[in-house]
Amino acid sequence: MTGIPMTMSDPLLVVIAGPTAVGKTALGIQIAQRLNTQIISADSRQFYREMKIGTAVPSQTELNIVPHHFIHQLSVHDTYNVSRFESEVIPLLESLFKDNPVILMVGGSGLYINAVCHGIDQLPDPDPEIRRELKQNLETLGIQALQDELRQADQEYYNMVDLANPARLIRALEVYRSTGVPYSALRSHTPKSRPFRILKIGIDLPREVLNKRINDRVDEMMKAGLEEEARRLYPLRHLNAMNTVGYKELFDYFGGLTSLEFAVEKIKTNSRRYAKRQLTWFRKDQEYQWFQPDDVEQVINSIQVS
Repeated sequence: MTGIPMTMSDPLLVVIAGPTAVGKTALGIQIAQRLNTQIISADSRQFYREMKIGTAVPSQTELNIVPHHFIHQLSVHDTYNVSRFESEVIPLLESLFKDNPVILMVGGSGLYINAVCHGIDQLPDPDPEIRRELKQNLETLGIQALQDELRQADQEYYNMVDLANPARLIRALEVYRSTGVPYSALRSHTPKSRPFRILKIGIDLPREVLNKRINDRVDEMMKAGLEEEARRLYPLRHLNAMNTVGYKELFDYFGGLTSLEFAVEKIKTNSRRYAKRQLTWFRKDQEYQWFQPDDVEQVINSIQVS
């Protein structure tokens, strides 16, 4: 299909964001075909090549239709964070814009999207999983463990914080763990300017429809072999990448803590909760224009007039 002409002097990054299972991948591919362009994935779990079924990566057919970047470029053994993502995406965009006046970024990892659009300049919202792990460390290892980790990660903040206040230690450490940037370095930053325009498209569905899509997707993943994939990864469950919905619930089953039926229902419940958190994140950003996943022409029109 013929691509829509764009002005080469005004490169545009089109963000297509939304909750899990809403239909971002299919919409992104349709838009990319119409624009004759490429897609940068902003789904932080689709980076890992060992996690295919449980992260709903685009199929090989879909990847063949439209060039994708940041899909399966890492191993679960690799250390990666949002700071590295920003530092890798920005020069890639500069290169891609030489041949494409518009590039798509598709995904549901809000922190990673914000890093590309505005830089690592705003303190991220608390990550429930990281916070839970830090609180567990506090309970089992004591406050000294948090103090030692903070001293290694952020000496500047370590020297000024009340070291007897576990809440402040946990906040600083969760920021560092999720971004790779010291807490002290983020507290006074201002948004970075970008040499391209940004259009933010949000994708959503009525709640009952989205919840059914999430439940159906989990059932499809199980039929596709998610249990077998998770079992292969079970020996690596201690890795940070493995702290992911769809895997950690099955790990509990493998460890004899739950039944398979309970684990599958837990995946569905946690996926719905994750979708709700994603929507809360994106809805706070007033720059998003909201559509449903079938609104292809409306999205195209919004790109043409931007």
